[in-house]
Amino acid sequence: MTDIERQPKVKDLELRRNMSVKDLMEMYYHAGGFTGNKLAAGMDILKTMVRDQDCTVFLSFPAAPVSTGTRGVIRELVKRKMVDVVLTTCGTLDHDIARMKGAYYHGDFLMDDVELHEHGINRLGNILVPNEVYGKGLEEWMQPILKELHDSGKTEYGTRELIREFGKRADESTIIHWAYKNQIPIYVPGITDGAFGSQLWMFTQEHRDFRINLFWDENELADIVFTANRTGALMIGGGISKHHTIWWNQFRDGLDYAVFITTAPEYDGSLSGARMREAVSWGKVRADAKYVTIEGDATVLLPLLVAAVL
Repeated sequence: MTDIERQPKVKDLELRRNMSVKDLMEMYYHAGGFTGNKLAAGMDILKTMVRDQDCTVFLSFPAAPVSTGTRGVIRELVKRKMVDVVLTTCGTLDHDIARMKGAYYHGDFLMDDVELHEHGINRLGNILVPNEVYGKGLEEWMQPILKELHDSGKTEYGTRELIREFGKRADESTIIHWAYKNQIPIYVPGITDGAFGSQLWMFTQEHRDFRINLFWDENELADIVFTANRTGALMIGGGISKHHTIWWNQFRDGLDYAVFITTAPEYDGSLSGARMREAVSWGKVRADAKYVTIEGDATVLLPLLVAAVL
């Protein structure tokens, strides 16, 4: 028998009426399909880390998916307590709150951006974001809350603590509401990089004693990783959210589980494109960890992945 004959054989997908997403995903193991195998592996790894009672599960993602219906999948992960810690960007807060205040709309990648700008509409890929809800909506909702918090006598917050206060006042359509309700911390290391951060800055213009203390967040993250028996991460996209997740986990010799979804190329050296195997060289993912990098659009892959696990 040759070496190739020891390898599993490729089998055809057999689609059936009323088959479940989980059934389809399990078929990918045998069917191949390039990314299909990785998606099936990601399902198993995510299932394992979520069911492991001694595993602290990190969820990291950038803002873009929150502008789409994928927000509902992320909200479900938090609502069902499938994750323990969230690391994200300021834009996530922007879109989560703005969509609570008003609607976003379908657009097209090839729309006339000059005309959109003249009508006060921002284009995020093929999603249309009206200034009325993104700018004005945030300001009208946030400024009274900031004043209420300031008037209570407390003038310094970490991002986790501040987001919790907004989640307390947000409705059930938001990710931040369910994070507050389920006591799941959300950390935003780049808190000033977005509309939410601009509102904080605007508030400081008349309240000079108002402070954001990022070191409070870092101390809490240190406590989380140093006391965890095992850690896992579901990472959507790259940037600061992914890096903060793997950066802190290197201090405990790396993640035990990791599922990473990305569309970024590897050859430009960016963190967004860096595969999980590269993180092993930094000690951010353990050499014996269960990990996979899945190339593709998270708005397609994440709902399949989470639906199969659920």
